Amino acid sequence: MTGDIVQMGLYIGAGLACVGMGGAAIGVGNIIGNFLSGALRNPSAAPGQTAMLFIGIAFAEAFGIFSFLVALLLMFAL
Repeated sequence: MTGDIVQMGLYIGAGLACVGMGGAAIGVGNIIGNFLSGALRNPSAAPGQTAMLFIGIAFAEAFGIFSFLVALLLMFAL
């Protein structure tokens, strides 16, 4: 009985950790949308900002990967 409750808590925690992956997807969409908005306003400045675009995408995706890692650790490591 006690092991079942602990297992249920681990699965609930893993599900809540997966919310971070959705947040990362929203963040990446926001970054790309703002870049495209700026690139359409000033096309000559867009090539200079491409490196910053990729850095922003990498940081946003890193948070999603970390939340996925936490979910996997909760489900399988404990």
